[in-house]
Amino acid sequence: MLERLNTESLLRLPADVEKPAYDRSRLTPGIVHLGLGAFHRAHQALATDLAMAASQDLTWGILGVSLRSPATRDALAPQDGLYTLALRDSGPDGAAREQLRVVGAVQRVMVAEEDPHAVLERIAYPQTRIVSLTITEKGYCHDPATGHLRWDDPDILHDLDNPIRPRSAIGLLVHGLALRRERGLPPVTLLSCDNLQANGDTLRSLVLAFALRLDVALTSWIDTHCTFPNSMVDRIVPATRDDDRARIAQRLGVEDAWPVIGEPYMNWVVEDRFAAGRPAWEAAGATFVANAAPYERLKLRMVNGPHSVLAYLGTLLGAATMREAAAVPALRGFVDDLMRHEIAPTLKGIPDAGLEGYRQRFLARVDNAALPHPTRQVAMDGSQKLPPRLLATIRDRLRGGDDIRRLALAVAAWLHYLRGEDEHGARYPIEDPLAAPLSRLLARADVAARAAAPKQAVYRRALVLAGYRPVFGDLGDKPVFVNALAAQLEILREHGALHALEAVARDPAPSGPADAAPAAEMAAGAGAEAAPRSREAAGVGM
Repeated sequence: MLERLNTESLLRLPADVEKPAYDRSRLTPGIVHLGLGAFHRAHQALATDLAMAASQDLTWGILGVSLRSPATRDALAPQDGLYTLALRDSGPDGAAREQLRVVGAVQRVMVAEEDPHAVLERIAYPQTRIVSLTITEKGYCHDPATGHLRWDDPDILHDLDNPIRPRSAIGLLVHGLALRRERGLPPVTLLSCDNLQANGDTLRSLVLAFALRLDVALTSWIDTHCTFPNSMVDRIVPATRDDDRARIAQRLGVEDAWPVIGEPYMNWVVEDRFAAGRPAWEAAGATFVANAAPYERLKLRMVNGPHSVLAYLGTLLGAATMREAAAVPALRGFVDDLMRHEIAPTLKGIPDAGLEGYRQRFLARVDNAALPHPTRQVAMDGSQKLPPRLLATIRDRLRGGDDIRRLALAVAAWLHYLRGEDEHGARYPIEDPLAAPLSRLLARADVAARAAAPKQAVYRRALVLAGYRPVFGDLGDKPVFVNALAAQLEILREHGALHALEAVARDPAPSGPADAAPAAEMAAGAGAEAAPRSREAAGVGM
């Protein structure tokens, strides 16, 4: 049986394995990180490790916090916080290659659910200067369509009345900041590293909204002294598999209970607004800017959006990995055309050459044969992901009177995916914080369609679905969008994903949104009868 990766065995690792280039015994904690998942360990923790190696400023050790599961703590505690990052791609000969690095920035891992007060104390620790987050979109307890805090969320309701044992990330942050203020400690930077539109601004609004329910003076202190930089993060990090663990252990000669797998490509753009200093992350390739919005918009629309589209349509076609999905010629061509013709034109101010490079790089990244990335991992939590990744682009296109057929097919693919069965009859679970209400929504849409006259059924189904405001906001009030969505939903239902992809590729682009109005009728084989133009006309109470 192999010995465990830890401080002692670190010294005996093979020479080709990179190791922390600093004295870990001198580390002191400066960062509390909420959501110590694989992405953080492959991205910000690595950047912190490299920054400390370059600067020898060892005051930026990371105290990691898992909000619910003890799995990461149980894996890393016997390893003194050490873990292996394996960066995988293919060499010129097509063979897989792998670069291993042991990362040493994480000093300790805590589980908030077990001892939330201990986490509050760490946020209020005098040496803590940054509290960062990778909790995924659903961890913010907000309405994805509006960005507002959901006051009916059970964890938010609990945390308003339980300052010592909060459960949500927002509750932990606000109650931890309250302790800092009470003790006269300096403010901190709160750094969101999640794929949210204006993630820093969004986090700030949620924190201030929650604080305002508790104490006006606390709200003022946070607003005046703490900073919330926006940031853009980018690296593909699939879930670690058992064969990854076995392969890495063989190379290391020791057991690593939870290594992390990622692609070599990494990007991080951060607004340089820090209340109490920061690590020298530029040494790890981070770019510091005054305004991260253009970079964030570029990544959400030209990486995250197409990634989700590949996942939903790929799953429907039976593809288990993103590479398998991208290998379907009709799907790859569709995503390419989607990026060229409907997404890129919404990214004003970015040179065409830059957009072309981003598009080509994305297609190359999803084609990484050495990095199997399950479509199910990308497809999860779609209710939280679609508003910034696809729906914001649709809104821009509608304002300009532009074609949205491909974007409508992308959204329709998500709704069709929610039925939980691919086109070969294989079932899969729907992993989404709104899974239950979405299931009821699909059922209501089917009932509305069955109750309608044949010529109206297609539109009525789409009207119910698009009227779900927690995801779609006011898009359900826009007949152009509902018609376009109805047409694509019906093609998926009647003919399947491949036919829908081929139809979009084959048909000439309409001149504008007016041409999309009869789309639902054409898909349903309807004649001259017009589709209803409101939820009231459709008989839907949403």
